[in-house]
Amino acid sequence: MSEEAIKQAVALALDAMGVADADVRFEQPKDPGHGDLATNVALTLAKTLRRSPRDIAEEIASRVDTEGSGIESVDVAGPGFLNFKLSSGQVASRLEEIVGADADYGRCDEGGGESIVVEFVSANPTGPLHLGHGRQGALGDAIAGLLDWTGWSVSREYYYNDAGAQIDRLAESVWARYQQHFGQDAAVPEGGYQGDYVGAIAEGIAEEHGDRFVGNHDAAALEVMRTTAVHVLREEQDRDLSDFRIHFDVYFLESSLYEDGRVESTAEALRETGKVFDLDGAVWLRTTAYGDQKDRVMIKSDGSPTYFLPDVAYHMDKWGRGLHHAINVQGSDHHGTVARVQAGAQALGLPAGYPEYVLHQMVRVERDGKEVKLSKRAGSTITLRELMTEVGVDVTRYFFQMRKPDGHLVFDLGLALDQSDKNPMYKVQYAHARMCSIFKKAGRERASIVTEGVDLSVLTTEVEREVIKALVQFPELVRNAARLRAPHLICDYLEQTAGAVNSWYHAGNPSRNPELAVLVDDENLRNARLALARSVQIVLHNGLTILGIEAPEQMMREAELAPAD
Repeated sequence: MSEEAIKQAVALALDAMGVADADVRFEQPKDPGHGDLATNVALTLAKTLRRSPRDIAEEIASRVDTEGSGIESVDVAGPGFLNFKLSSGQVASRLEEIVGADADYGRCDEGGGESIVVEFVSANPTGPLHLGHGRQGALGDAIAGLLDWTGWSVSREYYYNDAGAQIDRLAESVWARYQQHFGQDAAVPEGGYQGDYVGAIAEGIAEEHGDRFVGNHDAAALEVMRTTAVHVLREEQDRDLSDFRIHFDVYFLESSLYEDGRVESTAEALRETGKVFDLDGAVWLRTTAYGDQKDRVMIKSDGSPTYFLPDVAYHMDKWGRGLHHAINVQGSDHHGTVARVQAGAQALGLPAGYPEYVLHQMVRVERDGKEVKLSKRAGSTITLRELMTEVGVDVTRYFFQMRKPDGHLVFDLGLALDQSDKNPMYKVQYAHARMCSIFKKAGRERASIVTEGVDLSVLTTEVEREVIKALVQFPELVRNAARLRAPHLICDYLEQTAGAVNSWYHAGNPSRNPELAVLVDDENLRNARLALARSVQIVLHNGLTILGIEAPEQMMREAELAPAD
């Protein structure tokens, strides 16, 4: 709430007491009945002033000007806490800012327009996208959204691992299934890919090329298997991501790092740092010089690079593109990658901690408390498409985002399909739809609902104050979530705010409390409550937008089969 007004009033009171440069901190009381803001400054001054905290608090309270500051009351509680309650007009005046900013409410320029790249998903084109990729996609997209809202120039980037041993195993797997298609005795190699999709790719090659490669295991045959499989799977992954509402600005191919010699030149540059040594036929990087637990092999004894060398080359490329702020959203299985990639980049002159990592845990899908069985098509796990087809894109994105990235996520299918306030995403969307329903019943276009000429001070009920207090927290909440790379804070906020909104909505049920309804006969009160409903709609819409989730204007409960009202 208007913390600055209260700070100024307290500062003036302390100045009158001869106290200068006091560290005055405020917090919102957990119990709304204790006021809007509280401070323990009297307790912190007790030793300096050699007086009891309560005595100091009572003097501060007596000196606070409640006439022109918008403060309704100041109470002393306990051993010397000061509780401040703002006037209804001061509280409600914040709605002017919300309605005025509309779709931009919550935006700021904290990033100053600096460039930042968020790399996420970056799945190997070796199979369908699984739930880990889905969680990563939802998290990465929301982090990018938060950064965009806080004034950064954001680029979303996808790094295709289209080179290396995994792609070779994919080619071998498709070759084996191609041979099987023509009745040949061939087995998918150990560590290969077993899903039904591999057979489908092989069948497509058979349709196009016939039996041309039967019994043929030369480089040309494997190249057809490789390029076809990567093409098919990349197209499928792109479709899945597009349907999941995720789009990228840059697609970067790992193979390009080999084609133009950047992997080799990076290895040479690292050797020139003096941090590289040869041991047991391999080439090592002394990553312990940069905080790693042990030194790491950079080039294996067979001459092939380990996976972190092209990663270092890739991040040097990012830096060279002017992307001096970089965030990688990856699964927790990449934990070992962090120190060695950062060490390699630091050895080449980049700052410590570049790139930044957000690591997430995997997803377990349950129905009625039991884990859902694996997908036959993927061969190892449920695919992202299977999940979003069953429960919808919005629910899938929200559930992937609503827990801290480093926490394990149990995806409850029963809860995801529930159409009640038990489902947190449904609760938020339904609250938004309710506000839109109010506008429709009032015969008003939302854009026509303004605060000019409206006496907002008539919003005096405690439930109205609580809704307004929740709404004005949104901008700082967005800034904090962006700084912490924490979309789950937006989810928590939206669910709590929707709860306060639903309490306000039900308190004004015309059949129980007609005087508390939004659409009352009193024109000024009606307009003030419409402004509050409009502010709610704006905040819920903007929060869902950041998360990449739709804010519907109309919804139907399954039990009612009737629009939200």
